[in-house]
Amino acid sequence: MSFAVKGWCPGAHRPMLSGDGYVVRVRPRLARLSTAQAQGLCAAAEAHGAGLIDLTNRANIQIRGVAETAWTGLIADLEHLDLLDPDAATETRRNIVVTPFWTDGDDTQRLANELMARLHDLPSLPPKMGFAIDAGTGPVLGGVSADFRIERGASGALILRAEGRATGTPLRPGAEIDTLIRLAHWFVDSSGPEAGRMVRHAAPLPDWAAQTEAPAPAHLPLRPGRHPMGAAQGFAFGQVRARDLARALTDSGAAALRVTPWRVALLETGVPGPRNGLLWDADAPELRVDACPGAPFCPQASVETRDLARRLAPHVTGRLHVSGCAKGCARMTAADTVVIGQDGRYALAQNARAGDTPAQTGLSADQILAHFGAA
Repeated sequence: MSFAVKGWCPGAHRPMLSGDGYVVRVRPRLARLSTAQAQGLCAAAEAHGAGLIDLTNRANIQIRGVAETAWTGLIADLEHLDLLDPDAATETRRNIVVTPFWTDGDDTQRLANELMARLHDLPSLPPKMGFAIDAGTGPVLGGVSADFRIERGASGALILRAEGRATGTPLRPGAEIDTLIRLAHWFVDSSGPEAGRMVRHAAPLPDWAAQTEAPAPAHLPLRPGRHPMGAAQGFAFGQVRARDLARALTDSGAAALRVTPWRVALLETGVPGPRNGLLWDADAPELRVDACPGAPFCPQASVETRDLARRLAPHVTGRLHVSGCAKGCARMTAADTVVIGQDGRYALAQNARAGDTPAQTGLSADQILAHFGAA
């Protein structure tokens, strides 16, 4: 199983080359785009890319199929839409995921805005490290990758929790971001960058960051359908055609678009409309599947993924992950069933991650389908 692990994630200033052109990632502030921004983004994806938009598992948006000659025009459009950071360094540091259920003036909005304003106070961290501001009534981002988490504690107050630790440090009101920045500096000073991520950093936390409080009970992620804040729509495999998303925004009457890490977007104040290539059914089999673009769209994948995943989805119980290689970009955690590409064939594992040792190897697509009664 050979694949190359990139030491960085794509951005707008620093796109990543894939099999279908460049992938340009946009990081909406507070995970929210106004309707004008969202419609403009859809138009830009059509004009400069393949007309495809991805939602990532960190609530970012990717425009796919961007030719090298089209990148400059796309960047100009993103800047006009106020969706562009001033430079690549700021873009990399602003790796922040927030609960999509924030409201004006609440703790999530306040703390996310303060962290964005103080990015220059952070030390130089490994480029994939990130932050979660999950300060609602209960955490919802527990399954989302982050190294430093501000979330609601069991007492009702806020805590700072380092990834990989079950409990967190109580935070003094008004000093939350100060404490987070201090912990980030401790990570660097204690040789954390050698480990790369907080979850792999074995050094004991400092005395001032004693882990004395558990998080509050977790809340469920967003599912498609009506929601008190509007209407939620699902994207099969996290991807949607730009024109379908633009039509959904218009048909629903949405005031804004909130993106989430769950392959679901929230149309703020909107109402469900026609399907238009989107998923409004919370029980749609495609929403239980994680599948990367696969071959030929990713140069590291040796097999097709999404057609196979779509055919398997109704026949597999629990979470299904179909990965073009052992890197497992679409899902970093374990799934009930995992299908992995290996040198043009498929491997199969249960209750595993893509990089784990599979139970069966050397299978064809037809054999995989037959195994699950989907042939």
